[in-house]
Amino acid sequence: MSETRERHLRLAEVLAELGMSRAAFYRMRVRGTAPKALKLPNGQLRFRRGDLDRWLNNCEEKISC
Repeated sequence: MSETRERHLRLAEVLAELGMSRAAFYRMRVRGTAPKALKLPNGQLRFRRGDLDRWLNNCEEKISC
C-alpha cells in the first residue's frame, strides 16, 4: 500500500501563478497577509496546494488580500 503525498510548491511556482514579484510577496509576509508557508531547515519556503487554494478563495471573498 503506497501513500500519495501532496506535492509542495516552491516559491517561484507560487510567484508565477500569482503573477507577483518576490519583493511584493515578502511585503505580504511581513504584513501577515501571505499564504501559509512551510519554512525548511535550509530557509527555503514550500507551500501546500490546498493552503494556497484556500488563501486565493479567501482573497476572492474579501475582494482584496
